[in-house]
Amino acid sequence: MKVTLLMALTADGLIGRDDTHLTDWTAAEDKKLFKSFTQKAGVVIMGSKTFETLDRPLPGRKVVILTRQKDRVAPWENVVFTDLSPDNLLKSLEQEGYEHVVVSGGATINALFAKQGLIDEIILTYSPVIFGSGMPLLAGDVSMDLALIKVSRMGENMIYAHYKVIH
Repeated sequence: MKVTLLMALTADGLIGRDDTHLTDWTAAEDKKLFKSFTQKAGVVIMGSKTFETLDRPLPGRKVVILTRQKDRVAPWENVVFTDLSPDNLLKSLEQEGYEHVVVSGGATINALFAKQGLIDEIILTYSPVIFGSGMPLLAGDVSMDLALIKVSRMGENMIYAHYKVIH
């Protein structure tokens, strides 16, 4: 199972001002990348707070929401709430036939996957915005070594960076 962490960052490395901040600060190119990449993978995994910042469910892919409220049920058939651990969630998705998943926040969910050594690659888009303070990419004490695969300009003012996680 291939696991890609895909996140938009500010120029100062933050994913949002707080856990309720909408992603309205990212450019159209970033949103287009997120949509095409997650639809191709087939599954996007996020936390419940990140999901609540979306203005609608994400069509064309399975959306898995990690939550402590395991009895929570979504009104959309492509959205599933679960309290499974990251490793057990990946095993379950693999049994369903998925080969690639995208982890997409927030900082706590990203860190859960990173601490278990489950992330294979990281794709970051950097927007020309600075918040000064806010939420980091990963919550807590996380250490990872990365190898740069590709860096390029995205649109007029954004940067696309693709890394392989060295295990």
